[in-house]
Amino acid sequence: MNSSILKIEDLKTHFFTRTGVVKAVDGISFEIKEGETLGLVGESGSGKSMTAWSILGLVPKPAGRIVGGRILFKGENLLDKDESEMREIRGKGICMVMQDPLTSLNPVFNVGNQILESLNMDSNDSKESLRKRAISLLASVRIPAPDTRLSAYPHEMSGGMRQRVVGAIAISRSPSILIADEPTTSLDATIQLQYLRLLKEIQAETGAAILFITHDFGVVARMCDRVAVMYAGRIVEQADVLELFDNPKHPYTKALLNSVPDLDEDLEFLPSIEGQPPMLDDLPQGCAFAPRCPQVMDKCLEQYPIEFVVGQGHVSNCWRHDGADSD
Repeated sequence: MNSSILKIEDLKTHFFTRTGVVKAVDGISFEIKEGETLGLVGESGSGKSMTAWSILGLVPKPAGRIVGGRILFKGENLLDKDESEMREIRGKGICMVMQDPLTSLNPVFNVGNQILESLNMDSNDSKESLRKRAISLLASVRIPAPDTRLSAYPHEMSGGMRQRVVGAIAISRSPSILIADEPTTSLDATIQLQYLRLLKEIQAETGAAILFITHDFGVVARMCDRVAVMYAGRIVEQADVLELFDNPKHPYTKALLNSVPDLDEDLEFLPSIEGQPPMLDDLPQGCAFAPRCPQVMDKCLEQYPIEFVVGQGHVSNCWRHDGADSD
């Protein structure tokens, strides 16, 4: 069994605003093993991206604050690190691929300068040596004519090319963990498939663990070993990917899977989840999904459910698993 390279324990990231406390991440726990891909899924606003920003120590300040929990990277708590120590970890230990490459790349510098900036952080090699490494990185992410692409600016490249450049920068310092925050959202179906295959190849070559943030279950099925489902700042279910697809236990997970259209069925209306996610500064007393849940019970409205073990490596936070109420 591979050992855990990242372990999150009861992480809480809150935003203190004039209208109240926004509980963006409200006590989540999970771990990622070496070489593993964990999918983090859920609707927009569920806290997926803020989980990633918390891991990297990039929570927007002064409103945002990590108020509890631990983030253990290779056994060390990142919350005990100062800013200079975190700068060393970002990129070299943990790196993030943003969902919009056009905003994460600097428009006034060509891609060669942006790759060389990352390479320069760990090397005193000559400019020519670093340039050769930059060309090699672009070639590794399947960019044609990489030597000429070094002088190109982000706006001169397609969305798929820009995303590959971001991937090249991400792997330039050989990180142990790659956080991919919906990296295929802006790509068309063909380029998306190529990019996902590329990430798998990079993982096989480097042995990096991947935290894959998405709302697309098709991507989850192709990319992930395990899945954690988030709702309203909390993880409501975790399981191996095949177990989750074959035997979902939490009503929210079931609703998400049911909302994926089946191309073999002739439907007049696409399935949907009734209602809206709750405001994170005004969460209900009990289960946050209770107002939208078709299986809600009185207990759901009064108390947030504890974590129940419902199978091998499979946990779910739902009161229906409690004794006689179990499904």
